[in-house]
Amino acid sequence: MSTKTASMIGRYALIYFGAIGAGFLASLVKVPLPWLIGPLLFASVSGMAGMTVRVPVITRPVGQTVIAGSVGLAFTPAAVIAVSEQFFAMILVTVLTVAAGFIVAAVLMRLARIDVVSAVLASVPIGPVETAHMAEKYRVAPGPVVFAQTLRIMLLIIFIPPVIIALDGTVDDPGAILSSVNVEPGGAVLLIAMAMTGGILFKKLRIANPFFLGPLAFSAMAAALSFPVSAVPYVMLAAAQVLLGVWLGAMFDRELLRNAGGFIVGAFASTVLMIVLCCAMAIGIGAMTGIRWTTMVLATAPGSVTEMALTAKILQEGVAMVTAFHLVRIFIILPAAPMIFAVTARLAKGQPAEPP
Repeated sequence: MSTKTASMIGRYALIYFGAIGAGFLASLVKVPLPWLIGPLLFASVSGMAGMTVRVPVITRPVGQTVIAGSVGLAFTPAAVIAVSEQFFAMILVTVLTVAAGFIVAAVLMRLARIDVVSAVLASVPIGPVETAHMAEKYRVAPGPVVFAQTLRIMLLIIFIPPVIIALDGTVDDPGAILSSVNVEPGGAVLLIAMAMTGGILFKKLRIANPFFLGPLAFSAMAAALSFPVSAVPYVMLAAAQVLLGVWLGAMFDRELLRNAGGFIVGAFASTVLMIVLCCAMAIGIGAMTGIRWTTMVLATAPGSVTEMALTAKILQEGVAMVTAFHLVRIFIILPAAPMIFAVTARLAKGQPAEPP
């Protein structure tokens, strides 16, 4: 083994040792999703302190496959029927989320003094990777928009689950609920096999976010058709959360902050506004549909479907509903994103009408 390889392995070991320690501390104080939030905070704080927190790219799809497969188990036949009855509400939430994104973009333009295309890219919830590609197409600086999208996801994960669970008041130990599941070894193996198959197939079909949507689709299909699938052991679910927490936290480093510059205050304020608008939308749609407010807040959160679904799982209510609302939004907004930003650029002075 070369010195370089040994150094890299040692660095990875230190990162994950610290992340697991942070997750353990978070679990001791009963933070919801401790094995996700603890590692996320550890990785982001370490990165902002100047440490190199880079992990293998494969860690994200591995974590997504396990968690998405677990979330898909909520799509029982009864849950599918309940979800299908709310399709109009899901379309309405998607349209209102895009509208909220434009409202937030207008506020961000004034606070950060940036152009309209950058503001919309930073505000409409489509994800850091996708916005980086769109920023390059429209010749705007990718750093600030990636920062805003990453900040939105981090704030959602850090604040929404703890606040929702605290206000709900029915959960004493969030970790105990996720860990107290019946595991059948054969069913767990079948679940992971189907989840991996879904991820690989969606990757070959070039579908966006394949290692979340593919495993989710296949595990949901298995649950809906009453296949003999089973939850995975909690240690596997916790490990998947550690992988995702470190991967996301690693994106938030000094370079990202440096590229964001004076944009940071405006991005923070606009992100808070987006969350407030979506919470208000959740209350309104909940009153209209009769869906419990906690479920609707999780369902209308502007991103972080994995974490919102796990929070619903802790509350033991509406996992399929929360996931379905997010999926409808994803499948509408992602394909429509090029058109949304092309129209935005056309209406903006000096911006190209189409991507170069």
